[in-house]
Amino acid sequence: MIGSDYVLEAHNIFHTTEVDGGGCFNGAGNSALVLKGVNLTVHSGEVMAILGSKGSGKRALLDVIARRADGATRGQVLLNGSPLSKALFQQRCGYVSQSCTFVPGLTVAQTLHYTPTILGGYLKSSKVRQVLADLALSQVAHKRVEYLNVSEARRLAIGIQLVRDPVMLLLDEPTQGLDPLSAYLLISILSNTAKKTGCGILLSLEKPRSDVFPFLDRALFLCLGGVVYSGGTRAMLEYFHAIGFPCPQLENPLMYYLCLSTVDRRSRDRFLESSQQIEALVERFSRETPISDAPLNNMGSGKVPLAYGKPGELKVWFMLYLKLLASTFSCGVVGMKTLFLRLLLLPIAMSIMWAFYTNVGGDPSGLFTRNGMILNILGLSYGCGILATISLFPIWRKKFSQDTPEGLYSGTTLLIAYNSVSIPFSAVSAALASCVIYPLLLDAKFIKGTIFAYLFVALWSSFVLAEQLSIAFLLVVKVPYNAAIAVTYILVISIALASGTVRSYKGLQPWLQDNTRGTHTRYASSLLHSIAFQSHKLNCTATASVICPKIEDFMHERLGLSDPDETIDVAASCAFAVGLAAFNMLLYLFPMPRCVRQKFKD
Repeated sequence: MIGSDYVLEAHNIFHTTEVDGGGCFNGAGNSALVLKGVNLTVHSGEVMAILGSKGSGKRALLDVIARRADGATRGQVLLNGSPLSKALFQQRCGYVSQSCTFVPGLTVAQTLHYTPTILGGYLKSSKVRQVLADLALSQVAHKRVEYLNVSEARRLAIGIQLVRDPVMLLLDEPTQGLDPLSAYLLISILSNTAKKTGCGILLSLEKPRSDVFPFLDRALFLCLGGVVYSGGTRAMLEYFHAIGFPCPQLENPLMYYLCLSTVDRRSRDRFLESSQQIEALVERFSRETPISDAPLNNMGSGKVPLAYGKPGELKVWFMLYLKLLASTFSCGVVGMKTLFLRLLLLPIAMSIMWAFYTNVGGDPSGLFTRNGMILNILGLSYGCGILATISLFPIWRKKFSQDTPEGLYSGTTLLIAYNSVSIPFSAVSAALASCVIYPLLLDAKFIKGTIFAYLFVALWSSFVLAEQLSIAFLLVVKVPYNAAIAVTYILVISIALASGTVRSYKGLQPWLQDNTRGTHTRYASSLLHSIAFQSHKLNCTATASVICPKIEDFMHERLGLSDPDETIDVAASCAFAVGLAAFNMLLYLFPMPRCVRQKFKD
């Protein structure tokens, strides 16, 4: 419940934006003036509808008010007479876009409960129950979000904002894609919520039905960025009647005046005629409702009481961490898939090696067989890391792109929470995989803790490095498979040049030999070679016709070292994996170019 009255005002808004972006590398696109002198006022407890056809500037107006619009803006947006900054909007207001991503595996109640707010404990649970009841979601509180219908999902998206108790709530075409009954239910729920909580609601509509008219307190008609009318719905009928456009009986007044405010593009003559009529309507409304340069409402005296504010970064991290755990351990297809990818994928992949390398002998020909085994171990470890990441992380990346304008958490906070869950799981998975592959490399009867640790580090660091490299690409690549292809290409080159399995170290150019020291593959491969060769005795008896190769010579040819230092290899392997994770945390702090933000927004 909002403790005091609030007034949201937009005064003389002009906004210019890029209408056909040239892409990240093609330069800037063409700019256009999409809002022209827009004015509006919304009080606490009121529902205001922004009406207009496609391209009229509805979304641009909402984005300008929410301080998330790209481009140049002139004019004032005030909350209780105080300039509405981006930080103030994030603290006291909410925004519901057309598309909202939910974390699969969570129930409706869990999705609301894990929404970061300053409330906690019993107060948080009470607020969640109240929002569920207000949005008619109590019956589906324990239903998983992936099984919601369009109407339920739309109401849940609204609930995520309402649980934060905003004083003003903006919604971008909330009835789009809903059937008439669901649209009526949604608008009636929003109206009741506004009256009950005192929250001011500003929503855009493209095709309003007549049955929603009684729930609207104010309306604003836009056409090509200009205001045809802005004010109360009761005064709307009187205004248009006074200027010669009375609404016929039994006609939907919202659609009637929306059609009046829409350019007719069916022919050139109709286009010119309707354009001239709309220009006249915009000019007349502007002339008959002059607004001074002063704020429309001075009741706030420039002060906005912050009843709640934003939760701390630590609390947001904890909510993300709990959300990740709840999704991982959810009882359903999503939970089983997540556990399989996090825990069992790597061990199962390593078990495939038994089908090909069960009878590897200790004779000289077995050297090259073991070398091929190392190639497959590295490739499978990298591949499992890529597959697990492109299957699990994109939903969190998309969710992050949608939550970024709200300022709830940074990319670093997300990655810390994600890695807090992912890295322990990958460690357990690598330990299981090491148990699977150890008997193929060495005699299982004589398990050495140090050798097992080397094998574990090689598998775990390879998995984590591929995971973190995929996360880095997913920052700017929307399609997961494209990111997987790019990461695979990099790692294949790394394996070919630095592993000593495809090409020997001695066969490389000197400058390539030096560059291999800057790759994780060289050190992980060196650990695996130490396990497979230095800890293994070659069964070979030299005769006049048989020359027994020396393992030291073979290692020197493949890796450039006859006796690798396992301590350096362990430290370097872990440093590459952990270092790339730290680099990603810094990378996700930087603001993305508009073309990247638009890609994930669409």
